[in-house]
Amino acid sequence: MAPPRKYPAELRERAIRLVIDAKKDESTRSGACRRIGEQLGINPETLRGWVMQTEIDAGDRAGTTTSDAQRLADLEKEVRELRRANAILRSASAFFAAELDRPSH
Repeated sequence: MAPPRKYPAELRERAIRLVIDAKKDESTRSGACRRIGEQLGINPETLRGWVMQTEIDAGDRAGTTTSDAQRLADLEKEVRELRRANAILRSASAFFAAELDRPSH
């Protein structure tokens, strides 16, 4: 389950759109995240991260897309669960092998 978001999705989308539009114009490119972040009450570094991830997802910048990152996280979780299950099975098989090796009287 995802944690609650500090900023509403509408505000986030609007801020990203404003920064991307500002970056297209040479005269407003410099400091766009800082300026727009201050105007909207968003931490400039948070806004910069959102914009970067949006650019990655759009294929405009190199990096791991949101969907790929989610898939990796899901696969890593599955690997952890499988390793845990394997450890339990190894312990159980060792236990039962020891029981079979004991002489019964």
